[in-house]
Amino acid sequence: MDSARAALVRRGLWLNVATIAYNSLEAVISLVAGVLAGSVALIGFGVDSIIEVTASGAAHWRLRADLDPARRERVERVTLRVIGVTFLALAAYVAYDAVTALVRRERPDESGIGIAIASLSLIVMPLLARAKRHVALAMGSGALAADARQTSLCAYLSAILLGGLALNALLGWWWSDPVAALAMVPIIAKEGVEGLRGEAACCDTCAARAH
Repeated sequence: MDSARAALVRRGLWLNVATIAYNSLEAVISLVAGVLAGSVALIGFGVDSIIEVTASGAAHWRLRADLDPARRERVERVTLRVIGVTFLALAAYVAYDAVTALVRRERPDESGIGIAIASLSLIVMPLLARAKRHVALAMGSGALAADARQTSLCAYLSAILLGGLALNALLGWWWSDPVAALAMVPIIAKEGVEGLRGEAACCDTCAARAH
């Protein structure tokens, strides 16, 4: 492996460690705040953080495999599918929980902590996603591109979550919380299906042709 690619692998590994560390903290805070407030959207966001850790772990494995070109293609395909499954698992969980909350008319409490973590994620996650996307494109890896998209998705979910929590806190619109959660589902499911099909923004073969 040439020195430029080795540097990309090291940068990708560092970004994954940073993502795993932040998402672990995000998951703990979101789940605790969600349980205390009875917020479906906040709990769903916490579960998404756990799934993001799983996806980043799979991407970490993919980067390690880059050191062995013979394994690279196989690990690429497996990683894409692992990330796809995590997306679909999250979509199913969020949809079930949100519909249940609407049917039961469960009113969440206000959550200042939830608003704070959603706001922070709106800053942190786009920065991580952009850096990871650059590494994925430079390496020509569809699996790493999928992981970068999942990190970007976390930023979109943060915005949706923040809107739901803010409407509930400011206007007392209890239904905005589960509706915000349901708004996340199509976005999440689409990424999951694409991951299982092996679709991605870039791939090793595409990169080879480009050069």
